[in-house]
Amino acid sequence: MAAQHFYSPDNPSRQSFYRRSLLALHRARIPHLVGGAYALAPYTGIARCTKDLDIFLRERDCAIALEVLEQTGCRTEVTYPHWLAKALSGRDQIDLIYSSGNGIAVVDDEWFAHAVPDHVLGVPVQLCPAEEMIWSKAFVMERERFDGADVLHLFHTRSAVLDWPRLMRRFEPHWRVLFFHLVLFGYVYPSERAKIPPQVMEELTRRLNEEQHAVDADDERVCRGTLLSRAQFLVDIERWEYEDARLDPEVQMSDENIAQWTDAIADDVRSYDAQGNHSPGRRS
Repeated sequence: MAAQHFYSPDNPSRQSFYRRSLLALHRARIPHLVGGAYALAPYTGIARCTKDLDIFLRERDCAIALEVLEQTGCRTEVTYPHWLAKALSGRDQIDLIYSSGNGIAVVDDEWFAHAVPDHVLGVPVQLCPAEEMIWSKAFVMERERFDGADVLHLFHTRSAVLDWPRLMRRFEPHWRVLFFHLVLFGYVYPSERAKIPPQVMEELTRRLNEEQHAVDADDERVCRGTLLSRAQFLVDIERWEYEDARLDPEVQMSDENIAQWTDAIADDVRSYDAQGNHSPGRRS
């Protein structure tokens, strides 16, 4: 990609911290990818300030990456063992991401095979592929954060060059989540519907029709909402007795991971208790 960038941090010390950290990882030859705002900007032209720098890497490389960043003067922590660690310098931070909060979008070899070379803050880097960014962001539907706009903007600017077969494969067996964003794209951009390949919409529509007409009495009583929001569907598993989809063997989350991820929900985010009632004194 061209090295033109539409985003830069608004804080010089933060910029220096990011550059120093990227150089350290580069010199140590630790395989890593840049995501977040720094990848979204060259892909879409959308600039925004962010409180952190997102670095994606394989889980097996996280420990050595933390050691390298500690040597630059950072404080480090493994914030959530199933997907996220951090390097901190004062009030600035770098997120080291090797999966997703729901345990689905695991960083694997394909992220690197399809990475895009670029430069960030003058440092040669590899950007997360747009397809994997879509896959990771599509599941973020928290009450306080929804990454759907990023997904739609990536469709808008990258649809002609997306590897649609790979993208659809990434979403198996969660193809309805991809379909949701594609339907929403047609609503948000009615004049741009043709950007989505018709064969993709036809295939997903076929699957939907097939499911709607199938008689499947053996379907588990499961709630997949917890794969989209860690807070908003707790009532379903705590009171309404649905199985938590995060316990599926294909989802890489343990009981301990789920408990830690749930315990970290801030009071102003978890606005409904296990009985489904609005909690007094919390934001509505």
